[in-house]
Amino acid sequence: MHWSYAWLRRPYRRVRRWYAWFVKHAPRFRDLMYIGFSLLTILAQATSTGGREGWVTKSWFVLGVGIFASLVLWWRRRYPIAVTVIGILAMAVAQIFVPMGLALLTLAIRRRDVWLAVLSVAGYAAYVGTSWGDNTEPYVLLFTGPFLIGSWVAVGAYIGARRDLMVSLRDRAERAEAERELRAEQAKLGERARIAQEMHDVLAHKVSLIALHAGGLEVNPAVGPEKVESSAGLIRQTARQAMEDLREVLGVLKADVSEDGADLAPVPKASDLAKLVDDSRAAGVDVRSSIDLPDDVPPLVGRTVYRVVQESLTNVHKHARGATTEVLVRGQEGDGVTVRVRNVRPVAAGSLLPGSGAGLVGLSERVTLSGGQLTTGPTQDGGWQVEAWLPWSDGREGEA
Repeated sequence: MHWSYAWLRRPYRRVRRWYAWFVKHAPRFRDLMYIGFSLLTILAQATSTGGREGWVTKSWFVLGVGIFASLVLWWRRRYPIAVTVIGILAMAVAQIFVPMGLALLTLAIRRRDVWLAVLSVAGYAAYVGTSWGDNTEPYVLLFTGPFLIGSWVAVGAYIGARRDLMVSLRDRAERAEAERELRAEQAKLGERARIAQEMHDVLAHKVSLIALHAGGLEVNPAVGPEKVESSAGLIRQTARQAMEDLREVLGVLKADVSEDGADLAPVPKASDLAKLVDDSRAAGVDVRSSIDLPDDVPPLVGRTVYRVVQESLTNVHKHARGATTEVLVRGQEGDGVTVRVRNVRPVAAGSLLPGSGAGLVGLSERVTLSGGQLTTGPTQDGGWQVEAWLPWSDGREGEA
């Protein structure tokens, strides 16, 4: 079946090349067609001018002026006004109508402004003036002239308006395509940023815990086998949890179609916040907590509270692992939720993991989208504090 149609490919490609070449040179073919048609009418008019006497001086004059006015049509696109003026003059001196009509047709295609109106009136005047002395009734000329001149102008105006409409539609389609590609690119960038933020939130906390356990073994090489075994077990368990979280987030990101990514993680509860604090204590951080958050917290608020506490403890693991830290979470319906994580001035210098600053930026965006406020900065004793307030509507705002 494949080879049975192979003999058609070469003629088909040749026809396509011929067609492309014809489309490219189609305007010049139309110019030749117009010039040829005009020359035929000029020849017929010059032949009929002398009557039975044959070719007379007027016949040769009409032929010469007609040939000149016809050949000028070759430049009708580049100089439509000048070509139209020459056609009107040819009509005025030799009663040659076709070059003037074709010139007016081209002028109406190219431009529809005051020049078209003025030259149309001038062509009408030349037509009526040169035919006034013939056997035709004057009133017939006055009434047939607008239809004769107007038909050429109307056809040209229609073609020109249609071309302008097609160009406008093509430009609009190209702009729509460009805007669609731009929106798609922006969506890709937004999705990348969203994935990066979610990866940061999920992995940074677990990796910081692993670094704390490993750092404890490094600074205390003389600890007993039981401590080494316990720390190794915690590292293994934390790494496994990090991999499970990563696999879960990647799976949800592939299937998530929500606009704000509300399904990226389950709604955290007070017990989940307590587990965050316990994990940090197990890693050797002195954390004191006071958590009072009902389980019926709205999904967006609960998720944001969890991320604030998680990112704050992650920063403590990185930069203040030996400092005493306080975690306070208070919230109830109608009053909102207050989250405050504060650590005293750290004693140890340096950090276990590098920081990019993206965590606090992501927190600020999350809290702002939730309608809350986030403040971060140093405390008076040299420590650091992260405090956020999130609204929790009591459902009575719309009651009258």
